[in-house]
Amino acid sequence: MPRESLTKRKQRTMKIIAALKKLYPDAKCSLEFGSPLELLVATILSAQCTDERVNIVTKDLFAKYRTAKDYAAADPKTFEQEILTTGFFRNKTKSILASTAQIAERFGGSVPQTMDELLTLPGVARKTANVVLGNAFGRSEGIAVDTHVTRLSIRLKLTSAKRHRPDLIEKDLMPVVGPEDWTLVSHLLIYHGRAVCSARKPNCDGCTIRKLCPSAGKAEQADRAAAGPARPKRRSAGK
Repeated sequence: MPRESLTKRKQRTMKIIAALKKLYPDAKCSLEFGSPLELLVATILSAQCTDERVNIVTKDLFAKYRTAKDYAAADPKTFEQEILTTGFFRNKTKSILASTAQIAERFGGSVPQTMDELLTLPGVARKTANVVLGNAFGRSEGIAVDTHVTRLSIRLKLTSAKRHRPDLIEKDLMPVVGPEDWTLVSHLLIYHGRAVCSARKPNCDGCTIRKLCPSAGKAEQADRAAAGPARPKRRSAGK
């Protein structure tokens, strides 16, 4: 397949987004939240965890912890048990309690509204910052890249990345996606990844954007190429 120019890739991306907007007119952040602080906490909890599970956990969590000071004053062991089922609960507890302490001390209890400030918080990288800025504040400074966005971006060849490289994928997506869609495009790709372009068995035959996808009908090949060559098996001693 000949190398696609940036102009052609942008045109194809715009068609993909237009088609997905029609397919998922109600696409939005799946995490349930009522404030920027709640979204920040939920997003940290969502790492390596389903949004459905996070929403179950945060229902009680948000009722108990109302402010950044509440979180910062939480007993770590108790908090670990409260978020246990989201996985990686020790690291998530450290990140949430440390970041909320910073918010209470440095930002007057309010979640900062700029990328630079958000990135100074413990446990907050660009994905989390983009989610909070775009969905809690309506500010798009980048594109949130999760596993669904990674998988579809590679299969659709919207990025030169060959594996999970959120920084590179975001860098490749931003020039071909209009700034007004930087927040929405993540939701659209996530919805499509869950409904059609799943990791194990993508439904290429039933895919609305099949004609715009270079990997249509051969997604597994694209995934193997992205994963790179298989590592040779180690031989046991004495063989």
